[in-house]
Amino acid sequence: MTVPVRDRRSTAGILVALGLDVLLVTVFAAIGRASHSEAPFAGLATTAGPFVAALVAGWLVALAWRAPLAVVRTGIPVWAVTVVGGMILRALSGQGVQVAFVIVAASVLLLLLVGWRLVAALVARRRSAD
Repeated sequence: MTVPVRDRRSTAGILVALGLDVLLVTVFAAIGRASHSEAPFAGLATTAGPFVAALVAGWLVALAWRAPLAVVRTGIPVWAVTVVGGMILRALSGQGVQVAFVIVAASVLLLLLVGWRLVAALVARRRSAD
């Protein structure tokens, strides 16, 4: 499944970008659960929930639907709000927020949420050059 390159603000393109972000945040949570010998799917909603909620807030703050593939304009703010908001929501729900976890989460989510947009931008640039 690819995001339409010509009309990046098409409804389908926006939904694919949002869906990919949600999927990647959920995968991040599942991998984290598995790395701590917790069942990756049991309790996944509890682990991923704060980050998915913060991701949605990040989309609203960044007005991400206007440029869902933009690395700097959308990717960076969505990532920042997802990390900060996710950590705040985790703390408010009584889940752990250790410094090491914040560093790992920020790094992995940067790679995932900004990384796929960077790859998409490089592919689009390459296609337009051909």
